[in-house]
Amino acid sequence: MISWIGRRPLRSEIPRLKARGTPKATKKVDISDLTPEALPYLAQAAYFELGVFESLASAVSTAPNLAAREGLSAAAGRALSKHHGLINEIRRRGGEPAVVMAPFAPALDHYRQKTTGADWYELLLSCYLAGGLLDDFFIRLADGLPGDVGPRVAQLLGEDAGTDVLVHELAAAIAADPTLASRLAMWGRRLVGDTLLVARSAMPLQTASGESRIEPVFTELIAAHTRRMDGLGLTA
Repeated sequence: MISWIGRRPLRSEIPRLKARGTPKATKKVDISDLTPEALPYLAQAAYFELGVFESLASAVSTAPNLAAREGLSAAAGRALSKHHGLINEIRRRGGEPAVVMAPFAPALDHYRQKTTGADWYELLLSCYLAGGLLDDFFIRLADGLPGDVGPRVAQLLGEDAGTDVLVHELAAAIAADPTLASRLAMWGRRLVGDTLLVARSAMPLQTASGESRIEPVFTELIAAHTRRMDGLGLTA
C-alpha cells in the first residue's frame, strides 16, 4: 500500500517551471505500473476531493457577494459529487471508506493547511490550480487501475469542476487591483511545488529509473498549470 505519510521525496526535488517556447510533441509515457493498488489510489483521490469541497465551502462562507457564493457553492457541490463517486468505487471493492482514507488524512490535511492562503483570493487560486493539477494527475494515474475502474474514475474526475466562477472572481479582482497579480503569481508558483511533491509521494518511485519515467508526466502537469496561470494573466 502506498502512503503519503512518513515518505520523503528523493532529495525533495521538484520539476522546475521552464521558459516558454514552442511546445514539442511528446509520446505518452506508460506509467501504469506506478499506480498504487486500487483501494489506496481511490482513498487518496477521494480524500483529496473531500478537501477540495471543504476549501470551496470555506470560500463560500467568506465570499464578498451573493453571486460569488452561488457559483462557488455549485463548484463545491461538484467536488463533493466526485468524492462520493470515488467512495462508491471503494465500496464496490469491499472497502470501508473511512478506514481506507484514514492513513492519508494527516498528510493531506497538512498539505491543505499549507495551501489555504492568506486571504480569499489565495484560497480561490489554490482551489483552481491545485485542484486542477491533482485532478489531472489522478486521471493520468488511473491508467493503471484494474478492469474498468480506471476509465470510470478518469471520466468522473474529468467532469466539469465548475471552476469558471473561480476564474471570473480572480480575473475581476486582478483587473480592479493590478498589484494583486504579483502576489497571486508568487502564490501560484509556490502551489505548484507543494502540489507536485504530493503527487510524487503517491507513487512508489524508489529508483532513478522511476524518477526519469515520471518526469515527462510532471512536465505535462506543469504545462497545464502554466496555461491556467496564463489564463489569469499571471506569470508562472
